[in-house]
Amino acid sequence: MAPPSPPAPGTAGTTGTTETDLSALALRHGLTVSGARPPLPEYVGRLWSRRHFITAFATARLTAQYSQAKLGQIWQIMTPLLNAAVYYFIFGVLLNTRRGVADFIPFLVTGVFIWTFTSNSIMAGTRAISGNLGLVRALHFPRAALPIGLALQQLQQLLFSMGALVVILVCLGQYPTGSWLLAVPALLLQSLFNTGISMIVARLAAKTPDISQLMPFLLRTWMYVSGVMWSVDKVTSGDHLPRFVTVALECNPAAVYIDLMRFALVDSFTAAQLPPHIWAVALGWALLAGVGGFLFFWRAEEEYGRG
Repeated sequence: MAPPSPPAPGTAGTTGTTETDLSALALRHGLTVSGARPPLPEYVGRLWSRRHFITAFATARLTAQYSQAKLGQIWQIMTPLLNAAVYYFIFGVLLNTRRGVADFIPFLVTGVFIWTFTSNSIMAGTRAISGNLGLVRALHFPRAALPIGLALQQLQQLLFSMGALVVILVCLGQYPTGSWLLAVPALLLQSLFNTGISMIVARLAAKTPDISQLMPFLLRTWMYVSGVMWSVDKVTSGDHLPRFVTVALECNPAAVYIDLMRFALVDSFTAAQLPPHIWAVALGWALLAGVGGFLFFWRAEEEYGRG
């Protein structure tokens, strides 16, 4: 039997060598992998250089959000107000959670507006990559710009809605005081937290699109345990709950940011109703989610828009 002939050039026997040669040739001429993940400092610098794009992207999305509706941007105010009205009827009237809660309507409306900010930011994050695949595949830019831009859009929407919230609070006897200034750091910390969680779900949903279908159920459950329609302080007072449940309810990040805004805006919601060290907890959650979410998203930079 004749010995097997050596593989011809370019066949399987030289595939590895050929790929190595091509890689070396690409590196020698300064070519890099398309969409490769840059080092973290360089990535942050690129992201900062595109801050104007992020702002314009957020503003354009906000403007277009209700462009097909006849009432237009009024829905930015009407949506949380209608939710508050429904929750007031179900929880305040039928289930009587307003019992023992002073100024229940300001208490409820503030909770609904602040919860909506977090909820919408997270839902927008689930569509940050999958909803912008054309942009991701066509242009080279830090992909974190997308979830950050969508989180900024939700902050812009909240600030637009805050005007209506202020009018409601004043009509209900909650007049501006020095404590209202505390709303600024509370919103900044919540915005950092929301942005971090948005980046986490953006990476998860980019790999597993079913996350966007599951998220509404998770958010609804989270809302019910966050004191949006009831007072965490009233539930955790006493010894009827296990200690770990009390700590979990008091350290729930959504409840923390809601309570800080209530403390800032609602006169009857005092410091005595806040969990211990609430500002430290709010800062901890903001840093953990913001920094951790950014790093988690950056590590998968090469994977977005592929496949």
